[in-house]
Amino acid sequence: MGRSKVLATILVVVILVAIALTFGAANASAKSCNWHQNHQALYVQTDEPSANHIVVYHRSWNGMLKFEGSYATGGKGGVAAGSVVDPLASQGSLASASGGSVLLAVNAGSDTVSLFRTARGDKLLLKQVVPSGGQFPVSIAVRGPLVYVLNAGGAGSVQGYWLFCDHLWAIAGSNRSLGLENTNPPNFLASPGMVGFTPDGSRLIVTTKNSGSMIDVFDVRHGGMLSSAPVMNASAKPVPFAFSFDRCGRLVMVEAGASTVSTYAINHDDTLTTIGSAADGQPAACWISMARGFYFVSNAGGPNISTYMLDASGMPSVVGSPTAAAAGTIDSAATRDGCYLYQECGGAGEVLAYRINHDGSLTLIQTVTGLPIPFEGIALN
Repeated sequence: MGRSKVLATILVVVILVAIALTFGAANASAKSCNWHQNHQALYVQTDEPSANHIVVYHRSWNGMLKFEGSYATGGKGGVAAGSVVDPLASQGSLASASGGSVLLAVNAGSDTVSLFRTARGDKLLLKQVVPSGGQFPVSIAVRGPLVYVLNAGGAGSVQGYWLFCDHLWAIAGSNRSLGLENTNPPNFLASPGMVGFTPDGSRLIVTTKNSGSMIDVFDVRHGGMLSSAPVMNASAKPVPFAFSFDRCGRLVMVEAGASTVSTYAINHDDTLTTIGSAADGQPAACWISMARGFYFVSNAGGPNISTYMLDASGMPSVVGSPTAAAAGTIDSAATRDGCYLYQECGGAGEVLAYRINHDGSLTLIQTVTGLPIPFEGIALN
């Protein structure tokens, strides 16, 4: 065999090996991708007063949803007085924990919290139902193994738990009253709206909505305990409802009274310094999700979704025009990769799936129907 033929043969072998390796890698990647896809789910809470359920949808690589099953929580849903499309009048009534292997749900009508173990993400196994430590639980905050539940009825309270071995263990002495003067069930405007940890886990924040329009800030201390009382901060605009954070740890708050987003710096003494506010000109802005540096605000009275962004100083501004939704645009959830937003529409019994574009605009890709009217609670694994 001549030298040219040997070189040609070697070249062919190299090419074939490269092709084999490429296809092998592609197949491995596809298997990995498929495995990842098969473990993605969207959870929606029905909040039915007769018997609360979690509806599970498989979430495909392209953001599309497919019904997988419905699971009883072992408790009852609740309806805040005066509410129409948002029976819990809160954000965060469902929470994913332990890296997506656990789902926590409130049962506002029976003052309990349910813990599910997830199997392959889109299957649920009820493991535990525990007292919420108060009346009408509406929101859950998770930071590693530490969990706090917000009870909106009566005086309002937060109750702490350790999450360990698929169980919630109540932390003795962790219950803190909010000192409100509400009924049980509470009025939807006066009830506290959300509980959440700051990104560094050093503080727990609670919004009181129209019960004083306060943003309560607790210190998180050793053993998961909170400071004995919160520092109460008046919100820049009335009725602070739901919140998120920016990449600098600043608080990004939706205030329903003026349909605004306000940003705050959190100071060492738990006080807040207002950076700025921006109104979207829409009725009843209450809920917020963050993705790709944009903040998507649900306007229940629109019904639509406003998009916000922050400048380097944290000043908020509205981006573009609102995106049309369906009746009762309430709680939402965005995927960790920032590609998709899932919007609950409690007045229509629907979940809308949107693709999030690079400019912050939203493209509707699917409408899921058949949910109760109203309903509330959404989470992703």
